Amino acid sequence: APRRDDSVVEPAPTFAEAARFWARLGFVSFGGPAGQIAILHREIVVSRRWLDEGEFTRALNFCMLLPGPEALQLAIYLGWKLHGIRGGLVAGLGFILPAIVLLFGLSYVYVAHGSLQWIEGLLYGLQAAVIALVGQAIVRIGKRALTSPLLLALALASFIALEFGGIPFPLVLLVAAAIGTLAARNVAPPATQAIVRQAVVGAGSSLRVGSVGLVLWLLPLLSVTLTLGWDSLWSRVYLFFTKAALVTFGGAYAVLGYVTTQLVDNLGWVAADQSVAGLALAETTPGPLVIVLQFMGFVAGWNQPGAMSPLGSAMLAGALASWATFLPSFLFILLGAPHLDRLTRNARVEAALGAITAAVVGVIATLTLLLAQVVLFPDGWRHAPDWAASLIAVAAWLLLERARWPLGPVLLAAAASGLFLRLLQQ
Repeated sequence: APRRDDSVVEPAPTFAEAARFWARLGFVSFGGPAGQIAILHREIVVSRRWLDEGEFTRALNFCMLLPGPEALQLAIYLGWKLHGIRGGLVAGLGFILPAIVLLFGLSYVYVAHGSLQWIEGLLYGLQAAVIALVGQAIVRIGKRALTSPLLLALALASFIALEFGGIPFPLVLLVAAAIGTLAARNVAPPATQAIVRQAVVGAGSSLRVGSVGLVLWLLPLLSVTLTLGWDSLWSRVYLFFTKAALVTFGGAYAVLGYVTTQLVDNLGWVAADQSVAGLALAETTPGPLVIVLQFMGFVAGWNQPGAMSPLGSAMLAGALASWATFLPSFLFILLGAPHLDRLTRNARVEAALGAITAAVVGVIATLTLLLAQVVLFPDGWRHAPDWAASLIAVAAWLLLERARWPLGPVLLAAAASGLFLRLLQQ
């Protein structure tokens, strides 16, 4: 049979046809960033042939340069490529709305009924499986990112700075970016007339998108501060998760390390075991894994309701966390899409992002230690580990890494094992 040519594309779909596809995508986008990107490639390039391989690869490289969930950003860009701004909005919303609604429900079940024996058992197994997922992530990202002695040194330095030096996470990323830029200072980025024309044409559209985006970011902040106060928990939640969204290089595992440190150790809004439970629940939903930040906001509101009811406070805080987390991804793509070639071909930008990714490996290492302490060594490092949780974590890692099981069955097996072991311990 002749080899298929993925450079040949079919006629662009109608907006209604594409919208139906994006709506369905949000319910099947399991598997984390790698699995979601694979689904997008299979559906957009291979099956439907709406875009060619080169366009998809350039879009993916562009999304890798940005903070935030790359799979969501890729979906937004692909929607924009097909139908402009309205296509990007429909693609992004279709990708995240099912996960947002589902996680609100799971979050309520956790905070209201998490002490029930069967729920506690299911979460016990899921939390142990999360250790395997984070370990797998640090190995994979490390292999891809630590390709030189300089990058390896940056990863080690970021781990030491965060774990022992108390250096703020954003500062670590800024220093890493500066070092990467300096290392590439003698590399001149290419410049072509086509790239220059692209930048000029896209400037007007980017200005309009940026203005609308600023208004959309300000409206929740003004609404909350005028009704509840500037120093209220909800205003602080919105501002905190906005900052977190701008430093989410490396995906959910990296940002969760930063967010957990701040919310658990510095602000005291969330307990350490709650953050682990949130990551476990987020793994069971479709959509981007960074949806875990919605859970963190929800729990912060539930724990400190103030004059509101716990559920009302939690829903508001969770909604603000989601808005602050996902709005930047839409803005980054809709602002940057007209400048795609210029951004992806800039050697200094690539070098800066490579250095940031290396630093993120150190960030994920700090998260790994925190999760291991909470789940595997609940009584402290000097005491014996929780052997049942350790067994589930090792089994989950073997199933994922060696047996190549899909994520869904592994999580189901871990949850069932946790419930079974908890029942045995009664």
